[in-house]
Amino acid sequence: MAGKAATPTKAVIPQLSWNNVRPAKVILVTGTEGFLAERAIRVLRDMLKVEDPSIEISDLEADQYGPGELITLASPSLFNEPRLIRVTGVEKCTDAFIMETLSYLEAPADETYLVLRHAGGVRGKKLLDAIRGGLGGGIEIVCADLKKDSEKTEFAASEFATAGRRVSGGAIRALVAAFSDDLAELAAACQQLLTDATEEITEVTVEKYYSGRVETTAFRVADSAIAGRKGEALILLRHALSTGADPVPIVAAFAAKLRTMAKVFDARGSSGQLAQKLGLAPWQVERALRDAHGWSDAGLGRAIEFIAETDAQVKGGGRDPVYALERMVGAISDRGGA
Repeated sequence: MAGKAATPTKAVIPQLSWNNVRPAKVILVTGTEGFLAERAIRVLRDMLKVEDPSIEISDLEADQYGPGELITLASPSLFNEPRLIRVTGVEKCTDAFIMETLSYLEAPADETYLVLRHAGGVRGKKLLDAIRGGLGGGIEIVCADLKKDSEKTEFAASEFATAGRRVSGGAIRALVAAFSDDLAELAAACQQLLTDATEEITEVTVEKYYSGRVETTAFRVADSAIAGRKGEALILLRHALSTGADPVPIVAAFAAKLRTMAKVFDARGSSGQLAQKLGLAPWQVERALRDAHGWSDAGLGRAIEFIAETDAQVKGGGRDPVYALERMVGAISDRGGA
């Protein structure tokens, strides 16, 4: 699910996503998404405990590391139990930690699993490069931020798929909309629904549990309409208006998205090239290209004209701004009538 993070040197060890963690003598857990990193380490711990319940688990803080701590923890115990050593804060580690870990990696202890959590930055680069170069025979678990809505949607869907539960697309979109700023909260919401909801989980179920968190913004209304989901867009619009949203910013959100779609509609080139040419960010270009899928040039032109008319109506040129907005949403959902 999570994409591979950029690395300063070419890695020769396996680089796996957070949900593909497996045991190895050395497990380097990198990336800025702390929730996914914690889950990967927890899954590894549970995996090892199932394999051998007697496993000895120890924790180290690399930024508070004292000489000799790693060797002491990795030394064979009286009964030779396997050991899991979890190290946090490697991105803030002491010089002693770097030196002694590099030495340890020359000959990792038998039946010992060393987990190194590095959350980003240049500190510890020498150690990371050595591990990625193959020293210690380790693996890397990449836990990059899930920045795109599509990635968060895939994450939420996988939570239900793993549990073998049916969930509607509308429910997934509502959850992502409500908890898009915090992946841990999104995961917790999914788990609560899995625990409490007994039937298929739908948008109505999400609304019942999280009505106070389902935030409806102008851009979410526009996203649904542009994608052709008319019923959903109208529901979101009415919810936005009932919670005090002003019609003028809603029209402005539609106008901004349609203008960007128009800019990229007939353009040719990579997202980076188009971004530079059009004065946009690459992610804006990619999003606009996805939004424009299924639209025609004529339909896009008519939709822009319709938005201009609606703008005038909600600014005093019409008697009923709500009716004007609903007509606009309907027209955009029909892709300008194309």
